[in-house]
Amino acid sequence: MARYRLVAIALACTAWSFAQAQSPAVPGGPAPVAVAAPAAAAPLEPAAPVAPTSAAVAVSATATPAATAAVVTQAPAPLTGPTLVRQDTLNGADTAWMLTATALVLLMTLPGIALFYAGMVRRKSVLNTMASVVAITGVVSLLWFAVSYSLAFTPGNGWIGSGSRLWFGGLDYVKDTGKVMVSHVAPNVPESVYAMFQLTFAIITAALVVGSFVERMKFSAMLCFVALWSVLVYAPIAHWVWEPGGWLAQLGALDFAGGSVVHINAGIAGLVCAYFIGPRRGYGREPFEPYSLGLTMAGAGLLWVGWFGFNAGSAVAADGRAGLAMAVTHIAAAAGALAWMAAEWLVRSRPSLLGLCSGVVAGLVAITPASGYVTPSSALFIGAVAGIACYWGATGLKRLLGADDSLDVFGVHGIGGIVGCLLTGLLASKSVAGVEGSIVVQAIGAVVVLAYSLVMTALLLVVTKVLVGLRVDEHSEHSGLDIAQHRERLGA
Repeated sequence: MARYRLVAIALACTAWSFAQAQSPAVPGGPAPVAVAAPAAAAPLEPAAPVAPTSAAVAVSATATPAATAAVVTQAPAPLTGPTLVRQDTLNGADTAWMLTATALVLLMTLPGIALFYAGMVRRKSVLNTMASVVAITGVVSLLWFAVSYSLAFTPGNGWIGSGSRLWFGGLDYVKDTGKVMVSHVAPNVPESVYAMFQLTFAIITAALVVGSFVERMKFSAMLCFVALWSVLVYAPIAHWVWEPGGWLAQLGALDFAGGSVVHINAGIAGLVCAYFIGPRRGYGREPFEPYSLGLTMAGAGLLWVGWFGFNAGSAVAADGRAGLAMAVTHIAAAAGALAWMAAEWLVRSRPSLLGLCSGVVAGLVAITPASGYVTPSSALFIGAVAGIACYWGATGLKRLLGADDSLDVFGVHGIGGIVGCLLTGLLASKSVAGVEGSIVVQAIGAVVVLAYSLVMTALLLVVTKVLVGLRVDEHSEHSGLDIAQHRERLGA
């Protein structure tokens, strides 16, 4: 009996399925699947045109032209300037990553650069070095808010941006309408986030220059010089290279995260400062013992970690390119550290902690312009070359130049930036970023940045000297800038 019941159930299900197949389709429901019989072969006749699908027939038969246009949509045209968009068009993952990257890059300056530099100066000027970095962060931030961002990242001409973002004007968020302003350079994130991300680059570039004149420049002169330099040197160069209408960007110069804008720029500015201010008293005749290489190592570690935001954040997206930029950054840093160590071991018969930290920074500097364009194997090569080149820059080249570039700003950042800039043109992979590099164009970009920053830095130092003077007096330098400039002393 059980067998008969099963047969009856099977027959009932079959009858129900047949009835459903014969009934008309419910409007809006899934279309029935048609099984076509095999077509007879007709090799001598032209193939019949492919019939449109039932969905296409339905659209063409019933839809108005406006409805058809809504179905067949085109990708939106790329933005040519800052635009107010619906907030739901932003990418939440990209925005979250850019907020994180911004914090990482600021970490590179506070406390990264502050610790890195303070550990290498003498005990009597440690606080002055730290105070300089903190003050630069404040000055550059307010100038970026007031004028520099607008000059650097708004459409204007090939040389400078417009005034449309002075005082961050237009960085709107309109809650009632659900709209937010985005930059044409970073359309997936709020413009306020992109402006803050780029601010951290402006801060660290100015802070790097401090290493060339520690222990001898007036605090007031430093503030005056940095304020002028951040507006008249950094902002124009950032516009040339990173704003799509900038003349170096139009030429095809590749600088993913700041090889020329940050490192070549800061390196040559530091060298000019060292020449203008002159060497520290006793330079070359007495030992200048660093206060604490432990602080320097802690600063180098913060730089290494923060550099992931520096380079991977420059993808302006939480995507595969950001991931690759992070990987090549780490590989280049490791290669730079070991290459510097090997060179120092060979020349001086022993490795040093300071050399390892300097090699890490050298590898990070050199991979910066290339990080969004090269493969991991190319990153290994770039880091190794930079480690050796920057070791020479901080030793042999420094002696040839004869400048007291106290913390080797040009030897590491200038030379590392040049190495990375040129190797980007040689090793950029089209499969990674869809562009090919040109070593000629890269060389033009490097020379232009070197020349402009050199000339403008010299002019601004002259202006600063006229306004407030540049160098502390002999007694202040002897007693140390902590006491002479701040009336503070480092504790025991």
